[in-house]
Amino acid sequence: MHLYRSHTCGALRKEHVGQTVKLSGWVFRRRDHGHFLFIDLRDHYGVSQLVFHPERDFFDGATRLKYESVITVTGHVVAREPNTVNPAMPTGEVEIVVDALEIQSVAEPLPFLVDDKDGGPEELRLRYRFLDLRREKLHRNIVLRSQIIASLRRRMTDQGFMEFQTPILTSSSPEGARDFLVPSRIHPGRFYALPQAPQQFKQLLMVAGFDRYFQIAPCFRDEDARADRSPGEFYQLDIEMSYVTQDDVFAAVEQVVHGVFQEFSTWKMDGAPFVRIPFRESMLKYGSDKPDLRIPIEIRDVSDVFRESGFAAFANAVKAGAVVRAIPVKDLAGQPRSFYDKLGDFAQSLGAKGLAYLVYSADGVKGPIAKFLTPEQLEALRTQCAAEPGDAVFFVCDKEGAAAKIAGQLRVKLGRDLDRVEKDIFRFCWIVDFPMFEMDEETNSVAFSHNPFSMPQGGMEALLTKNPLDILAYQYDIVCNGIELSSGAIRNHKPEVMYKAFEIAGYGPEVVDQKFGGMINAFKLGAPPHGGIAPGVDRMVMLIAQEESIREVIAFPMNQKAQDLMMGAPSEVLEKQLKELHIQVDPKVVAELKKKEAEAAAAAATEG
Repeated sequence: MHLYRSHTCGALRKEHVGQTVKLSGWVFRRRDHGHFLFIDLRDHYGVSQLVFHPERDFFDGATRLKYESVITVTGHVVAREPNTVNPAMPTGEVEIVVDALEIQSVAEPLPFLVDDKDGGPEELRLRYRFLDLRREKLHRNIVLRSQIIASLRRRMTDQGFMEFQTPILTSSSPEGARDFLVPSRIHPGRFYALPQAPQQFKQLLMVAGFDRYFQIAPCFRDEDARADRSPGEFYQLDIEMSYVTQDDVFAAVEQVVHGVFQEFSTWKMDGAPFVRIPFRESMLKYGSDKPDLRIPIEIRDVSDVFRESGFAAFANAVKAGAVVRAIPVKDLAGQPRSFYDKLGDFAQSLGAKGLAYLVYSADGVKGPIAKFLTPEQLEALRTQCAAEPGDAVFFVCDKEGAAAKIAGQLRVKLGRDLDRVEKDIFRFCWIVDFPMFEMDEETNSVAFSHNPFSMPQGGMEALLTKNPLDILAYQYDIVCNGIELSSGAIRNHKPEVMYKAFEIAGYGPEVVDQKFGGMINAFKLGAPPHGGIAPGVDRMVMLIAQEESIREVIAFPMNQKAQDLMMGAPSEVLEKQLKELHIQVDPKVVAELKKKEAEAAAAAATEG
């Protein structure tokens, strides 16, 4: 028999009754019934119940076993009595009567119990992540992640894609987030950058003639944490294809994404092809380019109705260039005044000056602004918002971008607070036709709005003849339940078009040659039309696992301050290491940092 086990803790069934087996694992639960001791033994595969008889010479030692100690037992499998069968456990029809016990490792007192449903404060869980990963739910999430990645690889290779690895140490480039820089020892004063994405390399693979590439790619961005974004690093299903249109990319991605979600979730979902929503339509109807289509509320533009109204606050703002967005909500009859007041407070927390509203009933229209509107204007609003008795309409007035943002967040809050979000369904969509350029309000100049490597719709002719703010790009996002899974684009593979696009954004050809020399030089030597996308692996797993935080599907995540509490990163390094890298650290900065850390630790201890 094997030194440690003949079976795993999740393998034994009724057909094994009478067999002698050996199991190894962690002491999970313990129940002392006086005459017998029961221990649930857990490993990666499951849990088996052990029975210790008091006449055994190791019985006393077994009663003192600490939770999470590692043991090996040899015993014989017996059937449980009918009234003790545990249908919730795959191994619940049998138990192992222990004939021999060997202690492999004794656990010290635990910072939290593995059997605890939530594991305690997140900071404590991250500090002892190896212990946290033993918890059933989190362990299951990480296994699910592995299975999803394996499925992604299989589905990509089945479509003729080949997996290639791209460099981790590369050059810094302006891709929208801060780089993580790595100092060079042998090139003093120069730095590598960890890739924010394999963007340029995967395009160069197309120029090199590989046609269909994919990679489960690590990406590194020095940005703040969010519930759906991990600071520091994340993984994406990086894809690039040659000789394709936007429709070809959509078809390939839909096949993979829909297949994976269908394979690992029992929820309903939209079938392919996914609905396509132009960017400007999405911003108008949902107040976001990441719309949650499970919420049956659509925003309307009613600026024209208010332009000549007696509600001066809105009328004057509209004449000065603002817009009015209406958020119609069905069946709000009976809501107390406090409901509307709290919603107004929420709108103000988003930056709104206030929140106007109308309430429709069989007796007419009520609300703080009703007296400022003529019967014709009230009827126009009712018609445009399809309002019926029992409905309410909320109004936001601001500059177009701000109004969209506020109305969009109000839409989401109303959907959630009123329990109007569809249950147990994945709603996918493509957001398409992004603007190529936008006006930078700080500099009052034209800037790229999304991805500088995208092909403008209309090519060079559009760049030469159109107002830059009217030019659309072959850029697209895939969104699921209000979460952006990925951005992608048909690439700008023509050097002359790329130079012109960057010129419009205020960059001369020397900047393009300096920052993107490898790619622009490659394009000058024959580049195929190509496009790609990169769905986020972490976000897909988070959605399928039905988790609210992305940290629940990553084995060793950082906390929200971009710290690895378990390994102590980031950490100080030896002076010798700094000298080798030709780097000096300002002692005043270090002292100030340590002071802030000490103050934060003291504050946390006081709160605790």
